[in-house]
Amino acid sequence: MSATVGELAGSVVPVSFTLGADGQIRQRLRLSRGFMWLCRLATYASLLVLAVLLLSIVWNSVGRLRWDFLSSHYSMQPDRCGILAGLWGTFWLVLLTAAFSIPVGVGSAVYLEELAKDTWLMRVIRLNLSNLAGVPSIVYGILGLTAFRPLVIQLQSVFDGRHVVNVLGLFRLRLLKLDIYDGSVLIGAMTMSLVILPTVIIASQEALRAVPSTIRVASLALGATRWQTIWRQVLPASLPGIATGVILSISRAMGEAAPLMMIGVLTVASMCPGGIESPGQLLTEPGRVLAVPFDQFTAMPVEIYDWSKQPDPQDRFTGVAASGILVLLAVLLTVNAAAMIVRYRAGRQLRW
Repeated sequence: MSATVGELAGSVVPVSFTLGADGQIRQRLRLSRGFMWLCRLATYASLLVLAVLLLSIVWNSVGRLRWDFLSSHYSMQPDRCGILAGLWGTFWLVLLTAAFSIPVGVGSAVYLEELAKDTWLMRVIRLNLSNLAGVPSIVYGILGLTAFRPLVIQLQSVFDGRHVVNVLGLFRLRLLKLDIYDGSVLIGAMTMSLVILPTVIIASQEALRAVPSTIRVASLALGATRWQTIWRQVLPASLPGIATGVILSISRAMGEAAPLMMIGVLTVASMCPGGIESPGQLLTEPGRVLAVPFDQFTAMPVEIYDWSKQPDPQDRFTGVAASGILVLLAVLLTVNAAAMIVRYRAGRQLRW
């Protein structure tokens, strides 16, 4: 007696694979599960190693990470050593690096992605940008040493107070004397801008590509110009991705030590750039800010490297280096958290 359609629909019919394919499919499922567990093992092993390293750093910093560590300068006595000069040096370095790299990087990405034609030259430029993003940072340090330091020496000869400049033939201007050092904040910022510029450009290009093309077509169809479309539609829509890429690139610049050591950044500094040691001085003595780009400085990664290689039989500098690592990690996590907040808020404001 044959079953009706309703009986077949209400019953559960066992499913079996075709003869000959059953074993292959089951083998693929086993390989898939094995690969999944392998990925899990790699992830958990990496987290375990990271947890062990963090616990070791925290353990070594116990008893040394106090408020006086943040408000003191370098000292040969580990109990009095501090990271104040490195904090301010990193702050000014990151500020100038962002001022150089963000406009150039985002502007280059807009031109390459929105305005430039797809020619062989543009393809070569895009390929080289991808290659430059993987170049070791020490190479950029060598470039900064050979290109930017001679430039600063020339600036020193111009701003020495002996030269008089004829401005448009109207009046003569005697330039003020400035003390410009070889390992200044300006050289460090220009060098670090080279390090992160390819990453900023590539991240901005990816963010621009993520904007639907219908947004551009609709804007142009309503009578907007090319620039109005880019400025009012494309850039606001790509802001979350651009901001995330820029802030993560800045985070990389904060953790680099090799390029800075190559250009002659101080490893031992007893003064902050411009003599500014507290935020209040920015308001009470704003004139000091003008001397910051030309002053010598140190950075947190450089100081941590110097502390880690100090000869100390009692390993007292190990605790100082661990405390510096925790401060640097706290700053990096703060910057990354800011990137997440900016991306979240900018993404909520999108209305397509």
